[in-house]
Amino acid sequence: MKQGVFMTIVGVVALGISIVVFMFLPEYIKKGGPLVALLIMLSIMSVTLTFERLFTLNRARGKDPLPAFMRNVRKKIDSMDIEGAADLCAKQRGSLANVLRAGLDRYAVVRTVNLDVKQRMEEVQKAMEEANMLEVPLLERNLIALATIASIATMVGLLGTTIGMIRSFAALGQTGSVDAVKLAIGISEALINTAGGLAVAIFSIVLYNVFVTMIDNFNYMMDEASLEVVEVLSVKETAK
Repeated sequence: MKQGVFMTIVGVVALGISIVVFMFLPEYIKKGGPLVALLIMLSIMSVTLTFERLFTLNRARGKDPLPAFMRNVRKKIDSMDIEGAADLCAKQRGSLANVLRAGLDRYAVVRTVNLDVKQRMEEVQKAMEEANMLEVPLLERNLIALATIASIATMVGLLGTTIGMIRSFAALGQTGSVDAVKLAIGISEALINTAGGLAVAIFSIVLYNVFVTMIDNFNYMMDEASLEVVEVLSVKETAK
């Protein structure tokens, strides 16, 4: 599913759910105004994107634990069973397996071509880099949306608070006298939006940073695995 279509569906569904939830909220929260429903919508979208990223990153690791997978691939390459190593990658699936398989498939082609060792390894490295460039955007997809939700939630919360304060002081200006109770109630209602906006923003920012760290570590692991495969193949080629 395309990212734009996915985000549209998530937004529409989240809006419908937020309207229903808003109707059953306590009265003092409802007094925060319709922007509370918007904040609920943003929180639902943030939670949805969080589960989507967790599912995607878990699938990117593949079927078996990565250390065990790499050990098995290394054994196959050590015995120069390139087809066997490629089959392991096909069964493993995931981003790392896709990158390694691209390099192994390229090596299976170039090892029969009249090229020196350096040129063969350059071809293998190039194939894995191209595969990596295709995998990384899939890992980072929707992270910008998560960061955007954090920014929008903060702004929506502040907007709701500002509107609430304007209404409170406008009401006090019409009465001509200061009613401390009414002023306190108005301010508390206005701050509901601030609290909601900050809660959604904090949640989204924390999850965004967690996912960025996870993806960076995964990218580093893919780079290390690719380098290891190239080095082992190079050693085997030189030892012929």
